[in-house]
Amino acid sequence: MSEGVDTVGMDTPPRLAVDRLLDDPETRIIVCCGAGGVGKTTTAAALGVRAAGRGRKAVVLTIDPARRLAQSMGIDSLDNTPRKVATVGAGDGELHAMMLDMKRTFDEIVEAHADGERARAILANPFYQSLSAGFAGTQEYMAMEKLGQLRARDDWDLIIVDTPPSRSALDFLDAPKRLGSFLDGKFIRVLMAPAKVGGRAGMKFLNVGMSMMTGTLSKLMGASLLKDVQTFVAAMDTMFGGFRTRADATFRLLQAPGTAFLVVAAPEPDALREAAYFVERLAAERMPLAGLVLNRVHGSGADQLSAERALAAAENLEEGGIVDQESGKAGLRDSGAEPTEPAEPTETARTANPPETGSPGTEGDTAVVDRITAGLLRLHAERMQVIAREQRTRDRFTSLHPEVAVAEVAALPGDVHDLAGLRAIGERLAAGVPAGA
Repeated sequence: MSEGVDTVGMDTPPRLAVDRLLDDPETRIIVCCGAGGVGKTTTAAALGVRAAGRGRKAVVLTIDPARRLAQSMGIDSLDNTPRKVATVGAGDGELHAMMLDMKRTFDEIVEAHADGERARAILANPFYQSLSAGFAGTQEYMAMEKLGQLRARDDWDLIIVDTPPSRSALDFLDAPKRLGSFLDGKFIRVLMAPAKVGGRAGMKFLNVGMSMMTGTLSKLMGASLLKDVQTFVAAMDTMFGGFRTRADATFRLLQAPGTAFLVVAAPEPDALREAAYFVERLAAERMPLAGLVLNRVHGSGADQLSAERALAAAENLEEGGIVDQESGKAGLRDSGAEPTEPAEPTETARTANPPETGSPGTEGDTAVVDRITAGLLRLHAERMQVIAREQRTRDRFTSLHPEVAVAEVAALPGDVHDLAGLRAIGERLAAGVPAGA
């Protein structure tokens, strides 16, 4: 049996033992991936809070632009530097949190791997500024870079990564390959060729061999942009190999023992279809999958009352069709006897028992109670229908991937906006099943 998994009956998937995963000192990196809007950021933050509370020195790296993580942890803002979260750790436990600043991370790479003059030239280059701020795949690649930097520092024994909110969360894994393809592409090699030849020979090569191509590119891109690109490529030439080397090293780190991937999903068809794809892709890339976190699962403490029975009871209260709700009339109606008028109460009786306005015994109040009860029954029926639909969706995923351990997190009545909420999520993660839910 692998770490972080509890086996259960044949008809249900194994339960993901979150605390066992967090407590294992061999677990050094946890990567939370999944489709957008399924609670990756909240899950990552809750794992960090719980890990610190159990004595780990953890850092949470988020790439979520909504910045909910900082607010929930009571930090004014997060940036590219890990910041300590107060009053979280137990014993030697600590929690730090940070938010990836894509451009700043790129700048740090340039400053670390180029001499002062070349670094300044690169940072001031207009093409570099556009590339570092918004080039496709740059965010995912910089997340890989930052993960590698955090792991190299060895200041934390657990790194929890909230993957970028891209259309496909596994763009995080594809980023090194995409950047390598870009750097090895024909366009970049053409632009690098004059710089590699060097001196007058380079200028002659450019003037003779590339005059037609650069003329065309100038028309398409503009002469100024083409010059910026060529200047950038010449300045970055010596750094391209370093990008690939570090990306490959981080990719191998993600495949190594000590890394655990958690696929995060909601009990909805689209989210679980994406989750199934992530599971298959992680297996193809030989990435260690710890399990599935299924967020916002609905439950009921009165699940013995089915949706059908609840609806039938609601209709009966609303229509008075099966059971006559008027006190004392049902037996008379069945027997055919005529009701007799009640005797007029004596003055003494009226004085001793004055009428109570709003008393549940009055017909008007009984009708109000019936309407409220019918409404609650209908709400319960809707909840039971949601639970049944979610169960069918989970069962389809489980039938495809019965080996994947699952932790279900019950839906909360509101958004998580503080440490107490994150602790509550952590407790539900550790329980692994909806809490009465």
